[in-house]
Amino acid sequence: MSWLASLKVYREPRLLAVLFMGFASGLPLPLTFATLSAWLSEAGVSRTAIGLFVLVGFSYNWKFVWAPGFDHIRIPLLGRLGRRRSWALLLQALLMVAIWAMGQNDPARDLAATALLAALVAFLSASQDIVIDAFRIELLRPEEQAAGAAATQWGYRFGLLASGAGALYAAEHAGWSTAYSIMAGLMLVGMATVLLTPEPHAAAEPRPASFIGTLRAAVVEPFADFVRRSGWAAVLVFIVLYKLGDAMAGTLANPFYLELGFSKEEIAAISKVFGLAATLGGVAVGGALAARLGLLRALFFCGVLQMLSNLTYALQAVVGYDPMMLTVTIFAENFTGGMGSAAFVAYLSNLCNTSFTATQYALFSSLAAVPTRFLSAPAGWIVDQTDWIPFFLFTVLAALPGVLMVAWLMRRGGFRIAAAQPAL
Repeated sequence: MSWLASLKVYREPRLLAVLFMGFASGLPLPLTFATLSAWLSEAGVSRTAIGLFVLVGFSYNWKFVWAPGFDHIRIPLLGRLGRRRSWALLLQALLMVAIWAMGQNDPARDLAATALLAALVAFLSASQDIVIDAFRIELLRPEEQAAGAAATQWGYRFGLLASGAGALYAAEHAGWSTAYSIMAGLMLVGMATVLLTPEPHAAAEPRPASFIGTLRAAVVEPFADFVRRSGWAAVLVFIVLYKLGDAMAGTLANPFYLELGFSKEEIAAISKVFGLAATLGGVAVGGALAARLGLLRALFFCGVLQMLSNLTYALQAVVGYDPMMLTVTIFAENFTGGMGSAAFVAYLSNLCNTSFTATQYALFSSLAAVPTRFLSAPAGWIVDQTDWIPFFLFTVLAALPGVLMVAWLMRRGGFRIAAAQPAL
């Protein structure tokens, strides 16, 4: 396949809907940690406590527990919209309310309430991700999944920009409460997209005759289907390790920039706006690489670049306050991270059996979130005990196992990517 042919798939109109749904998925995430960490830092919360705030996103790691409900339960009254659309609309409406409520609380006065509200937003956001990921996978053909992964990453990054740079700008000029209220209103973008997109056609839903049969179909069979495939254990280990170094480096990025003397506006302009452009370029390249080279080779190539890009953080710590150096750091980190994310999402999407899309993708993405939500939780403590330079060098070493895992699996013939379709 030529490079030109690899890029033609991006002209598919359905990818526009995928892009806007990606925006809705990305919007809530920074509000529970990245953007929130700037608010917490400004409120005088310690770095150790800020680092521990990644734990409010535990829902992202456990969403496979309640994901079967989205595959099998229809909402009364809204059910006529379709299984995916009705759940998406309900969750997005609840997210609007929760994000607004979060902005009405002051972490300087009640840090516990801030943590509880952030956990609620994360739970609703993780649930929305389950539905939207299933929507995307079922909406696109297998050969479109790499382009769909790139499109959803583009939308996701625009969502991160809105609740990252956009929220920082709004907070600078109108306060944090107003910033969070604006973010709540932006959830309307996702709701409009869902309403305008037809319900996707997926594999027929199981119709077991008994309660035990229903329970087995909803909870047991999605996981049993996966473990029947050869190499499944290696796949799970790889999913956990691939983004570890990248996640650790990004956990305390905003506090790091603030300590170096950058203002919130500088962070928004350089880290968020320019960083978004670099990420989108990386996503497009990563999607094309996956189509051109195959997923495993693309994952290896992108993983090596992701790992090496963390060295620029250490160099930034040496240089200190220098906007030009920050531009270089952000470009390297975001471009390579975008490449890796596109290939990674395409890989996870191709693992799913469309009879259990929500449950299986929730499992894979929950495992992928382990580095961000748990393994990177001690990041603030590591910085307190060492300093920024040793910490960022450590993140390079943390990325190495994921890269070696891909190489090890490739040398042994790889592992099965596409899921076999079940007998219905």
